[in-house]
Amino acid sequence: MPFYERGDVRIRYEEAGSGFPLFLVPGGGLNSRMSNWPNAVINAMEAYSNDFRCITMDQRNANGGESTGPVAVENPWEAFADDHLGLMDHLGIKEFAFMGYCIGGCFAGKLIERAPERLKAVVFCQSVGFRPEDPDVMYRHSSNGWGPEFLKRRPDVEQATLEQYFHNLYRVNPDFLYSVTRDVIRNCETPILVLPDDIPSHPLQTSIDVASLAPNAEITVYPWKEPAELKARTIERVRRFLKTHCG
Repeated sequence: MPFYERGDVRIRYEEAGSGFPLFLVPGGGLNSRMSNWPNAVINAMEAYSNDFRCITMDQRNANGGESTGPVAVENPWEAFADDHLGLMDHLGIKEFAFMGYCIGGCFAGKLIERAPERLKAVVFCQSVGFRPEDPDVMYRHSSNGWGPEFLKRRPDVEQATLEQYFHNLYRVNPDFLYSVTRDVIRNCETPILVLPDDIPSHPLQTSIDVASLAPNAEITVYPWKEPAELKARTIERVRRFLKTHCG
């Protein structure tokens, strides 16, 4: 597998297919990594590689992945965006479509804020978001599901550092997408398609808010994963949406 390197950041990525670039981020929170695709609700690398140049990556420091970098305590969402835009630059890609699962919804928000001129279309799939009745759900998810294994691999990092990291990820902007304000989405002219979910870390309301605020947004029915025929139509709807705006 190829790597992209920038300073002390090393990103493992993969490509499949040809055509207009489609940047795909798998779910898994801070453990977002390429090996998650076979278990994703839609394996986008398989579903869309006949239509697009599909690009995916292990997020920096994901357990089980091969991307590494500093724990960006001060500006964590900006650091992820640096990785994403840096990879696109490395590949010589100026304009691209983006489909983010889970934490990828927060990544999408930051890309919309940082580089709206580069995004031709964005798909939010089962986005992470703030849940007022359980405000620390993502803090716990990262603390319990990512932190312990990461600290085993990185004894140079202290628990207190991770606690500040989680605070800056999930408590500094405790509303909506964590990574951006509602005004960023309200002012986004990029076409958006939202595939909602409703589990503790994927609030239905976040998906509804994205679709309601963005002026050029569409949203699928919910639930859409079952029956199989509806899921298949949803997969095709994503394909048509992307082809319409990236043809």
